[in-house]
Order: sequence, then C-alpha cells, then structure tokens
Amino acid sequence: MDLPFSGAITKYLEGGAPKDIRRAIEKAGKDDILDPSYPYDEEMKRKDYEARMDLLQRQLVRMIAQLRASKQRLVVVFEGRDAAGKGGTIAAMRENLNPRAAGVVALSAPSDREATQWYFQRYVDWLPAGGEMVMFDRSWYNRGVVEKVFGFCTDTQRERFFRQLPEFEHLLVDEGITLVKLWLDVGRAEQLRRFIARENDPLKQWKLSQVDIEGLRKWDDYTAAIDETLARSHTAFAPWTVIRSDDKKRARLAAIQTVLRAVDFDKDEDAIGTPDPLICGGPEIRA
Repeated sequence: MDLPFSGAITKYLEGGAPKDIRRAIEKAGKDDILDPSYPYDEEMKRKDYEARMDLLQRQLVRMIAQLRASKQRLVVVFEGRDAAGKGGTIAAMRENLNPRAAGVVALSAPSDREATQWYFQRYVDWLPAGGEMVMFDRSWYNRGVVEKVFGFCTDTQRERFFRQLPEFEHLLVDEGITLVKLWLDVGRAEQLRRFIARENDPLKQWKLSQVDIEGLRKWDDYTAAIDETLARSHTAFAPWTVIRSDDKKRARLAAIQTVLRAVDFDKDEDAIGTPDPLICGGPEIRA
C-alpha cells in the first residue's frame, strides 16, 4: 500500500520524534493512555461508554426538538490540535439529530475574494437562524493558532483579530445566540499515534494534509499560540471549555454534556450528569 506523503509520518516517528514520544508509542497497548499526566491509565470501557452515551443521545434529541420549537439559536465551536478528535466528537453529537436543524460548517481556505473581506465575514454567513444548531469544525480561531504557526497572517492582522474578537463574540451572545466553545486537547504521543493510524488506513488517509506533516515539528510553536489564544479569548460571556481528549470516549461524553448543560430546555439533569472534572474544565486544565 502506498502511504500518503511518502510515509512522512512514519519517517518522523522513526527519526524525528523525541525519544520519549517514540518509546511511549512503541511500548503502549491498544487501550493504554500515552500521556503520563492524563488522569486515567486506560480508555473507558466500551460498555460503560455506550450506556452513558445512550442517555445523552436521548437528551440531545429532546434538546434539538425544543430548540426548534422555541426558535433558539445554538453555535458550538470545535477547536483543538490536529487529531484531537473534533470530527469524531461532532459525528457523535449529531448522530441522531434532525439534519434540517443541526448542521456542520467546515470551511476550506479562504478564496482570493474572501481573503480581502472583513475576517469574520465569511463565518457570519453560516450563523444559525431560529431553531437551528450550527457546529463549526474549526472556526475564526484559525487566525489565533494555525495562521500564526504557519505564517498565513501578519502580526498586525492577528492583533486586529484579538482586538475585534471579544466584541464579535459579545455581539453573538447579546443577539441571543447560545455560544459554546470547546477546545479538545491531546498529548503529543497520542497525536502522533493517531496520525500513524491514519497513514496506514486507506479509509482515513484523506484526513491528513501537508499542514499536519509540517506541524509535527512545530509542537512548541502550536503550544505557545494555543496558550496565548486561550488566554486572550476566555471571557465571562464566551468562556472556553477545555477537554483533554487522549481518551476519545471520555472526551465525547464531556463535550455532549457541556452542550446539553448550556442550552435552555426541559432537560433531565440526572441523565446528563456532570462532565468529568479531571478531564474537562477551563484553560487551566491543559497539561
């Protein structure tokens, strides 16, 4: 089987990755958690996960029905490192939702015309109408992190973004939109293990990009950009919920719980429960 990008990820594992990262991947079992700072040693048991998820799915269906009836508007921003599990979490969240009411927005790089518009303009076009939920698979926060790391924007453009960002998000909230911002965080070894799995799976190779390959050597640059972005955009009216996603099952449960708790509907508090505080909290929970 031909590997994408000439097997660049495997080559990085064998010759470019830090030794402790390489050793962690080589020694780990299938269900082992690789990050020693993660509060659990193994992934959640599937039986326990499915039992919890079933209750949450029922609450999601109730939520979207009442959201439609009351004409509420919900925006959920999914951000995080590459391979942190954004796509899988979105899929789990919308699995049983009415597609007419719950949509996903995953914008590609801006066109030449969009690049000359107000930065937030193309995101405004995708905001929900009454009775709709919109999930952004990456969002306006590209400017805070990816564009900074790869030099896709100037420092002046990024500072303008940070100046305008609080007012932009305050306008959304003031307009009556429920805004939930989720940051999925993943350890370096687990990220690389997931990249390797994608490289070797013909059905998932499409998820890899040149940015992923080049980003392998930019872990520290990403960390600095993430730290700054979270610090400058975590506000009382639009706070971040950070979820440590080395275990995808626990992360998906916590993400759905966070959304359900943020929306006003006739919810079953016992069925929803409380997100695990060991993996879910504010920016300070990042390892």
